[in-house]
Amino acid sequence: MSALRDRINSARKDIERQPPEGASSGQPASDAGEAAPHDILRPATAAPAPAPRISLPPLVHAEVHKRVVKELGPLLFDDAVRDDELEARLRETIAAAFAHANIPATGELYEQFATDIRNDVVGYGPIEDLLNDDSVTEVMVNGPDIVFVERDGKVVEVASGFVDAQHVRRVIDKIVSNVGRRIDESSPMVDARLPDGSRVNAIIAPLAIDGPFLTIRKFARDPFMAADLVKFGTLDERSVRFLRACIEGKLNIVVSGGTGTGKTTLLNVLSSFIPSGERIVTVEDAKELQLHQRHVLCMETRPPNVERAGEITIRDLVRNSLRMRPDRIVVGECRGGEALDMLQAMNTGHDGSMTTVHSNSPRDALSRIETLTLMAGFELPIRAIREQVASAVDVIVQLTRLRDGTRRVTHITEIDAMEGDTITLQDIYLFDFSAGVDANGRHQGVLEPTGVRPGFAEKLEDSGVAVGGDMFENSQARNLRERMADLR
Repeated sequence: MSALRDRINSARKDIERQPPEGASSGQPASDAGEAAPHDILRPATAAPAPAPRISLPPLVHAEVHKRVVKELGPLLFDDAVRDDELEARLRETIAAAFAHANIPATGELYEQFATDIRNDVVGYGPIEDLLNDDSVTEVMVNGPDIVFVERDGKVVEVASGFVDAQHVRRVIDKIVSNVGRRIDESSPMVDARLPDGSRVNAIIAPLAIDGPFLTIRKFARDPFMAADLVKFGTLDERSVRFLRACIEGKLNIVVSGGTGTGKTTLLNVLSSFIPSGERIVTVEDAKELQLHQRHVLCMETRPPNVERAGEITIRDLVRNSLRMRPDRIVVGECRGGEALDMLQAMNTGHDGSMTTVHSNSPRDALSRIETLTLMAGFELPIRAIREQVASAVDVIVQLTRLRDGTRRVTHITEIDAMEGDTITLQDIYLFDFSAGVDANGRHQGVLEPTGVRPGFAEKLEDSGVAVGGDMFENSQARNLRERMADLR
């Protein structure tokens, strides 16, 4: 272990030799801010990688980790052991394991190494601190040496604490085993979730060339509510009132958007408006929706087993949900033939159902639903599919991730009717981009009514849901009304 002691001493010297902040190697700190000449012929370069994080050698890390797990044994899984008692025993065992490996049990590096081992044993290794950081919304592990996170809508690289690919693999195995899933060479991709509902995707060799790869979409400890979306600028109070009226009036809603635009978050907020007395069945690949109503039945898919049998798909669950006497069906995402079953459910008395699709505009959402319906395996005429869509879906809510990193609802669109072979759409709310951006590059626009009263407004009022005229009054109409009032 003398080599390890030499490495630790060398690392300490490197820390002491680090230049002042703002300076770079071989350059005075006062000159650090000078920019290099711009060369238009030079290819774009990536941002500099963060300084590598000092970690234990792979073999030593694996040996200490194995020894700690062996020493603690069943204490790690005994719920009767208090957290403070387990933490104390854990620290003692780590110190003993380091002493056995002839590692000095003092100093900043030792504390870092001890924390690394502790996170490996009772947490998710180097990403444990990132998962506990509320400012991080996504964690992306591009192999053992490269880790990116998303903060405030921006993706930045952070120092990796993984020692090798096997270290990443151990963390992946720990995550997927906790939810009864598996990942191996015969099944090298997996979707899973953390106990808090965060979405996990992992892919390993031979599919991941420089992997393993791990992507975690974090969910807030407390689910976002409508007030949070108003604060973020995703919606405003008037559009929230309108969408709440649509939910209470049992309109069928499709939330549309690209990857990472916040579709599931918005679906969760919209689902919170469902009256508590109704029976809600949710269907998801991995459970993410967090509904607080009492009469909720949550189902998630099951992958095939080792013999490639026993798979339960979203389509199987949607069909089964129709036999569970649901008032509403909420499907986390339509990405296949289940779109046909969802349309049939919306058309056969399950009003007020909701789902999400991947698309970039309300018109694209219709095309996407048509394509997914054809994936059900039935040779249906396009006109018949469009008639089903026009009859089943009432509202499309379009989410867009803007260049400033914010997620905004840009369209709330009514599906009107069929004209010939085309489904006609009517925008009820549109995002106004004309306000431009502020000094920080943040869009100043708002979601503005178009002034058109939707055709289903009378249906909502007949069902006892109030829809005031102010919901559809745009700024031009409001200014005109105020001027007329002043003239009187």
